[in-house]
Amino acid sequence: MFEIPNPLPGERPTAYADRAGRWYAERVSPAHKKEYGQYLTPPPLANFMASHLTPDKSSVRILDPGAGAGVLACAVAEHFAQSPKRKVRHLLIEAYETDTGLAAVLKSSLNFLSSVLGQEGLLVETRVVTEDFILSNAGILGTTATLFHAPEGPARFDAVISNPPYFKLPKSDPRARAAAEIVHGQPNIYALFMAVSAQLLAPQGQLVFITPRSFASGPYFRRFRQHFFETMRPEKVHIFESRREAFDRDNILQENIIIVARRDDERSQREENANVSVSSSEGFRDLDKIKPRVVPLDSILDLRVAGNILRVPTTEADDQTQRLVRSWDGSLHAFGMEISTGPVVPFRCHELLASTGNIAATHAPLLWMQHVRSMSIRWPALRLKKPQYMRRAENALPLLRPDKTYVLLRRFSAKEERRRLTAAPLIGGTLGSPWLGIENHLNYIYRPGGELTQDEAWGLAAFYSSELMDRYFRVLNGSTQVSATELRSMPLPPLSVIKRLGQKVRQLSTIGNDQLDTLVKALLLETHPDERKAVALG
Repeated sequence: MFEIPNPLPGERPTAYADRAGRWYAERVSPAHKKEYGQYLTPPPLANFMASHLTPDKSSVRILDPGAGAGVLACAVAEHFAQSPKRKVRHLLIEAYETDTGLAAVLKSSLNFLSSVLGQEGLLVETRVVTEDFILSNAGILGTTATLFHAPEGPARFDAVISNPPYFKLPKSDPRARAAAEIVHGQPNIYALFMAVSAQLLAPQGQLVFITPRSFASGPYFRRFRQHFFETMRPEKVHIFESRREAFDRDNILQENIIIVARRDDERSQREENANVSVSSSEGFRDLDKIKPRVVPLDSILDLRVAGNILRVPTTEADDQTQRLVRSWDGSLHAFGMEISTGPVVPFRCHELLASTGNIAATHAPLLWMQHVRSMSIRWPALRLKKPQYMRRAENALPLLRPDKTYVLLRRFSAKEERRRLTAAPLIGGTLGSPWLGIENHLNYIYRPGGELTQDEAWGLAAFYSSELMDRYFRVLNGSTQVSATELRSMPLPPLSVIKRLGQKVRQLSTIGNDQLDTLVKALLLETHPDERKAVALG
C-alpha cells in the first residue's frame, strides 16, 4: 500500500484532501478510476457547493455518499467553521467510499480535519463507511426487491453533499434491481445516489449534488424525477456552459449541473409563490462572477405536467421563449402526425447493408445521421465510410419505410454546434427508390395513413431549425440526445403558420440560419403580437 502524504505546515483541510486525492489518482490506472467512477472535486467547486448549506442548529449531521478523498466533506466543515455567524458547534460527518485505497486517504483527510477544526472551536466527529452506499441503504427506497431490507430507524441527515460516481448499470446489477421502481432501462448510478440520499434526509434537510444534467429531462429518468421531486423542492440550480471545465483535470466531457434542494414532504403545503435561484458559469474558475436570477419555481418545474422536466432558464430571453412556446396549443399529435426513431440498427442487420447498390431494382438508400444537415439531405455522402445501401430482401421489409415525405432530425448533436436541433425535409421521390432505410440515430416525422405535404415538411424542418426552438430546447434538455418523446410533447404553433413558413422557405434560393430566423420571427409576430419581446429575444 502507498504511504499517504502528510499535511504540510499551514495547509488547510480542503487543500490537503485535494492534494492527497490527486496523489492517489496518479497512482491508479484510468481503468481503476473508471470502474469506481472517480472524478475528484476541485476545491473551488467544493467550496461553492458547500456555501449553499445553511443549517440553523448547533449540531449538524452531514452525509457524503461518494466521498472520494474528502474534499467536499472538508469544504463543508470549513464553511461552517469560518461562518461569521456560526451556529454549528458540533458536526457529525458520515462518508462512504468503496475503494479501500481511497478510503484510507479519506480517513487521513477527515482525521486532519477534526484536528484542525477542533482547535478552532468546532467539534467534528467522522465515520468512514467502506460499504456500497446503494446496497447498504436500498431498503429506504421502499422498493419491492426482496434481497434488501430497510435498516432499523435509518439515520436522518441534516444535509447531503455529493459528487457521486456516474456510470451505467446493467439491469442485472443488484443496485439496479434494488431501485427498479424508480429507474428505467440501464440506469446511471448517480441517479440512485440522489434518490437514496433524498430519502435519508431529515424534514427540511438540504441536498447539494453535482451531476450530469441528463436526469433533468428525457424518458429514461422520468420515474426518478417523479420520485425525487415528490419530496425535494429545488432552491438553487447552477449549470456549467462548458462541457470540459468543471472536471477538466480528469478530461470529462459532459454538461454538469449543481442542484440544491430541500426535503419538503408536504407538497400540498408548498408556497405557490416559491422561487428558485438560477445561475450559470463556464466552469469553476469563474464562479465568483456569476449573477444568479430568481425565478418562480413553477417556471422551472411544473409538477402538474407529465415527466416533471426540470427546465433551466438562465436568461430573460429563456424566460420569454418558454412563455411563448408553452402558450401554443399545437403538437404533432394534434396535427395527425407522429415521430419515431429509425428502425435500422446496423449491427443487428449487417448482412443487409452494402456499400454499393442498385436503388431502382435491388437496393434502398440507407440514411445515416451524417446525411442530414440543417434543411438539406445529402445522399450518398462521398466521404462517409459506412454502408449507404440496404438490400431489399424479404427480411429487410420490416426495417424499410415507403418512399414518402418525411422530416428527418438527428438524435444526437455536438454541444459545440450552433444549433442543438438539426432537421431537414425529405421529399418523396427525390432518392429514386420506392423504399428507404432510416438508421437508428435519426428520428423521422410522418403522417400515419397519409403523407406530409411539402409545405408541412419544409415548415416543420425550418421551425425546428430556428434559433427560437433551439433556445427552448436548450432550456429543457442538457444532453446530446434529442429524444422522440420530447419532440412529440413539444408545443407547436398553429399548423397554418407552419404551412406558411414552408411556403416561404421553398421560395428561398439559399437557406441559411439567418433567413430561417427572420421568417420564423415574422410569422410568429403576426400570430402572437402580444409576445413581441419573446419573438425578438428568441
